[in-house]
Amino acid sequence: MFEGLIIGLPAVAVLIILLRALIKTKQQAKLMELQSREIQRHVIELEHRNEELIKLNQEKVQIISLVSHDLKGPFNRIFALTQLINSGAGNLTKEQKEYLGKIHQIAVDGLGMVRNILDSRKLDDKGIELTTESFDFSVLLTSLVRSYRTVAEKKRIEIVYEEGPPLILNADELYVGRVIENLLSNAIKFSPEEKKIHVKLSHLASLIEFSVQDNGPGISQEDQLKLFQRFQQLSARPTGGESSSGLGLFIVKTIVDKMGGEILCESELGYGARFILRFPKSSS
Repeated sequence: MFEGLIIGLPAVAVLIILLRALIKTKQQAKLMELQSREIQRHVIELEHRNEELIKLNQEKVQIISLVSHDLKGPFNRIFALTQLINSGAGNLTKEQKEYLGKIHQIAVDGLGMVRNILDSRKLDDKGIELTTESFDFSVLLTSLVRSYRTVAEKKRIEIVYEEGPPLILNADELYVGRVIENLLSNAIKFSPEEKKIHVKLSHLASLIEFSVQDNGPGISQEDQLKLFQRFQQLSARPTGGESSSGLGLFIVKTIVDKMGGEILCESELGYGARFILRFPKSSS
């Protein structure tokens, strides 16, 4: 009898261990189920929040695009009016001319920022649609330099450029113009008063090369690594209080790349910056 009882004790012990293991397993399974439900709840909440953020971002983008588009008209009108008043500025006092120059600079600055925002939105939405045509790069550059000389004069900056022979380029003239405008605008923004900006257009073998050299603070090696990225605010700041969205060079790089061109920057702190733009020369 006792022998049977002694033999049965291990079996009971094993059974107790198995029961405890079963209970523990069930508890762990229940805990895992609760954790799984909690995780699913968090996932659903995150999905809802993500949907709300996407909706808010879309609304923000639409508002920015609408506001930017609506601002373009007023800035254009202010720019045109200052040009008109400036053409008959003989009767204005020195102080009035100074204020007119400031208004003109603000209009140019604001118009450039609005254009960059609209171009940036266009890149995000559907990209840039290029229209290739043959045009004289020299004529385009001469016209833009003449326009930006008026802006540069407000900071007593001289744009040095000698018009050269015709250089035919096959590209989108509108967007090539946008690239040149951004580079000229930046050169003026980052140059101190009473300095010179050197603009040059030439051809190298099968390439057309445009360059603009400013006499600003220069660009550090660290900043040059992020130079053409979107919304990058570099250590160098505009010298006349002009605004900078951090979009201009990003747009320049995107347009030039799509056209099969190349944009380079040569700079050293304290010695200004030289931006070089190269396009394949037309065979015609």
